[in-house]
Amino acid sequence: MIVTGLSLQTLAILVGSVSALRAFQLFLDFRRLLASIHHLPGYRTMLSSSTVLGNLFPPIPLLTLGHDHSWLSKHAPFAERGLDVVSAAAYWPKAMGSLFIADINVIKDIVWSRGGRFPKPLGQYTILTFFGENIVASEGNEWKRYRKIVAPAFSEVSNRWRCTQHSFLTYSLKRNNRLVWDATIQIMLDLFDTMWAGQEEVVVNHSVDLTLPIALFVIGAAGFGRPISWKEDAMVPLGHQLTFKDALHTVTQDLTLKFLVPRWAMGLTKRLRHARLAFDELHQYLTEMIHERQESQHEHNHDLLSSLLAANDDENLSKGEVKLSDSELIGNIFIFLVAGHETTAHTFSFAFALLALHPDKQEEMYQHIKRVLPDGRIPTYDDMQSLAYSSAVFNEALRMFPPVCTVPKTSAEDTTFTLTDVNGTMKTVVVPKGLGLTLDIVGLHYNPKYWEDPFTFKPERFMGDWNRDAFLPFSGGYRGCVGRKFSETEGAAVLTLLLSRYTISIKDEPQFVGETYEQRKARVLDAQSILTLAPTRLPLVFTRRT
Repeated sequence: MIVTGLSLQTLAILVGSVSALRAFQLFLDFRRLLASIHHLPGYRTMLSSSTVLGNLFPPIPLLTLGHDHSWLSKHAPFAERGLDVVSAAAYWPKAMGSLFIADINVIKDIVWSRGGRFPKPLGQYTILTFFGENIVASEGNEWKRYRKIVAPAFSEVSNRWRCTQHSFLTYSLKRNNRLVWDATIQIMLDLFDTMWAGQEEVVVNHSVDLTLPIALFVIGAAGFGRPISWKEDAMVPLGHQLTFKDALHTVTQDLTLKFLVPRWAMGLTKRLRHARLAFDELHQYLTEMIHERQESQHEHNHDLLSSLLAANDDENLSKGEVKLSDSELIGNIFIFLVAGHETTAHTFSFAFALLALHPDKQEEMYQHIKRVLPDGRIPTYDDMQSLAYSSAVFNEALRMFPPVCTVPKTSAEDTTFTLTDVNGTMKTVVVPKGLGLTLDIVGLHYNPKYWEDPFTFKPERFMGDWNRDAFLPFSGGYRGCVGRKFSETEGAAVLTLLLSRYTISIKDEPQFVGETYEQRKARVLDAQSILTLAPTRLPLVFTRRT
């Protein structure tokens, strides 16, 4: 048979030859990659875990490290090789290499570097830009611009930011964090007095059904001046088809769908149609939030939304400043809503589970609260420093279940890292320009060199001196999370008030009768990364203290 002048046999030979040449070229590139990192021990796979395809699979030896590799492996890959830097090299679609890093000093070199030596690989953050460019998915001057805009709302020291043709706004640590504390306490009291009123025992079939609304209401009230009551949250507002909470939750769960499926195909199935609706609904909610604040007479709000809106107004710009576009405005509101509620909500879930699994620690925390608040009064922001055990529990949950398991970087130049191996021998790791770098937060948090008994729940490890360099749930260095103090304040307030009034236990379910403690622990603490690390299913019971 002849096809356009070629026989099928000739065509097959040509295709086979091209494929063989391509495979040989990939093999040579792979060999050069390994040589460039001096064959540093690590993983060798067909697919790179930094690609979408590589993340669609579970970990499969020689094929891909797969989804949640770092979370599932903890510190084991480093312990097996005796060095807190291991390599990963993939063959297809092109030779791609990266280093996984769980060494304090190397990580500090990276996060505190200047001059753009270790930038973010922004291509991996495209999924976070559907609503607009934002502070998380930015680098260099753009990141500095966004950071300058939002920093006053999270300021840790008193500072002033002048708005042209308006009186200057004064921001301070105590005022901003007191606002977070007060908003959190009010939201928890509203929960107790309305949704839980008259109930001696409250059953929550999945912890996030409780923790996501708590965290969303706090960021809404303290960050965006948008208070939501528990009763209001159950109702769909006029002009909408989903509640704000449901729209935001669906969007965070279905970001990957939005990334992979073209707009025209989003109506093909019920799941896709619901995701499309959620994205549209959330965009409408964010737009309404902006318009409501712009039309408000309250010109002296000092929250995050005020900072963003001021940067979107030509009248408030100083000479040389670039106006925040409408899409950038919505993009940053979206990213702070997600970062400000989902990460904290999941940390609450894990903290509740850990306390339920360790009733001795739960009792220790309760007694600590009683010593600080012997009259049973409602805690205030001024009590936070004394409520050290509440903060310790929150930190230990963050250590054991960091919201973001890895932080990707890239080396913009040829360089080297120096560290000691398990035997105390100095090792030099060669890093060629363009190599991927993965800050392995889970590997760091479970590194026994920095944390004694890292798999054991020990809140008290955060009560005295502890290694702050080895604790990176909020990342670190110049790109550390701007909302860290916001989250810590909210965490201490929620845990203190809840534990002062309720005990927490794991819900007994008939299908799990007979399981051992270790089996129960593994089941309720099972987690996976979607946008951030989240519990798979965590049923809890809250019992009112008498």
